[in-house]
Amino acid sequence: MLRAARELLAVRSPLDAELMVSELLGTWWGQAGGRGGARRRAEVDALIGEGLISYAARQASPAALALLSGIACLGSSRQAVQAERAALTLMDQGVARPAWAEHVGAVEAEECYLNSDGYGDRDEVVCVFSYAGHEQHALVVVVDYNAGGLARDGWVTSQVAKLLDYCRDASGSLPTDGRAAEGSGPPASSTGVGGTGVGSGSGSRATRGGPAGTAAPASVFRQVAAADARRILAAALAVTETVTDPAVSASFPAYHAFIRARVRTLPPTLPPTRPTVRPAGPEGTQRLPDTAVAAPGRRQLWRKDQRAALVAEFLASDDAEEVSDRRAASRCADHIVDYGCDRDFGRPLRVSPVKAETFLLDWLPRKVVLSKTEQEAMPHVLLAWIRWAGSRTGLTEAAIRATLDAVFDAMRTFPTVYRDPASFGLEPDMVDRLLPDGDLEALPRRLFAVPLLRGSYRGTDLSTLRPGLPSDRRTLLAADHDDGNQRATAEHLDRHVALADRLWRGDPPELWEAAQRLLDVRKNRHEVLHLLIDAIAAAGPRDSDIAAALANLPAQERAGPTG
Repeated sequence: MLRAARELLAVRSPLDAELMVSELLGTWWGQAGGRGGARRRAEVDALIGEGLISYAARQASPAALALLSGIACLGSSRQAVQAERAALTLMDQGVARPAWAEHVGAVEAEECYLNSDGYGDRDEVVCVFSYAGHEQHALVVVVDYNAGGLARDGWVTSQVAKLLDYCRDASGSLPTDGRAAEGSGPPASSTGVGGTGVGSGSGSRATRGGPAGTAAPASVFRQVAAADARRILAAALAVTETVTDPAVSASFPAYHAFIRARVRTLPPTLPPTRPTVRPAGPEGTQRLPDTAVAAPGRRQLWRKDQRAALVAEFLASDDAEEVSDRRAASRCADHIVDYGCDRDFGRPLRVSPVKAETFLLDWLPRKVVLSKTEQEAMPHVLLAWIRWAGSRTGLTEAAIRATLDAVFDAMRTFPTVYRDPASFGLEPDMVDRLLPDGDLEALPRRLFAVPLLRGSYRGTDLSTLRPGLPSDRRTLLAADHDDGNQRATAEHLDRHVALADRLWRGDPPELWEAAQRLLDVRKNRHEVLHLLIDAIAAAGPRDSDIAAALANLPAQERAGPTG
């Protein structure tokens, strides 16, 4: 890496230098995937990044100083401090530094823009920077809301005027892969980097905007406050950092450090404002927040009564008349609204081909327990919802048809993709007891937390107990600790009950991840439970400390379980 950094000595432009250092720092970004990937990425970044700084600091060469100067601007907070100290030491020793080092990182934010997809699937955030009015350049970052709002792609161009003219003239009609059509798109930058983005989905027909001959709704290109751009980018980058295996473009690691550094240069976020409300419609329909459809700003929370009112309005509409089983339709509509409120940034009325596919083929199979009747009804209810919500929000007929076609395509694979709990060998009554909230994703951790669900304990039929109730859960755990010879003390049982309560809720998420890692290294269930209890007790009452302690397991596991 230090030999590669010699190229920095031949560079004159601070922008080119920053992009080269960012690419170097990205060589190990994302190399630790799988379970606990976010934690392992941080460990790898600390190991290699700080190791590289320490090695460069001992070389006392112009290439080492050039590299340290770049890391001081683009590295993580810890790396930046270490690199700056090492660079100052080398400068005191008389090591020459390149001319661009005086300007690297000293950028000023100028205009910021948002190119919002017509469906609301994604935003392209365009931020213009310069070095005190010189060497103007634009950073473009793609934020994918169907993937939880992560930063999926990014690139840089020095041809700012041409990029902005293209966006305005094309009315935001950039293709969904983040690049313009060949010969007409955003220009490549002076560093040879152009738009190399990826789409917001799996490459299906819906991802590409629908069947051939149907145009996606026009997107909106507008200027936004730099503070708003920072808020959007910071949130998107945080999601990308925390996702175990983020679905980013192949070129994203090379720009990750550059994007992170540029976000830090944008002005602080504005104070939160109360969302505006649309007036009631002519039929006296529910008043919906502006965020029900528009591109997400600050996440809008929906109360249960607001969600229920929206479902009731849908079921009373002409579009829902053909749904025969009203009870199943109501449950299915509840899930559609919950997905829009909880997973789509408070936008239950937003419909798009990619969102429909993601909901039907990804979120439902992982998260929701549907009865046989609801499994059969769900695609038909979703079709009716798309017609109703699309018409209500003013979506074009072509866009509605494209979304309907995406659902028709998905209907063929939905029965095989959906994981029926019956296929796990669990009886319906057992599923009802473990998943009263229908959260299918919680099934393995709840079985781990409360494994004993049948039998008799001190005259109580355990099959009649509901583990979702704290009192019943305590009885089940007491039975689990009764080996016929001795029973657990009240204090010992209290610790296990507190842990089971956390596992039942999935609070914090690091708890179940730590349990799985411990099971992976061949710890038995009893050992894992006590290691988790000890880690939580040692961390103290603060949630952040507990999460950090769990994230470090099994590295910090103790010699033996609690007695």
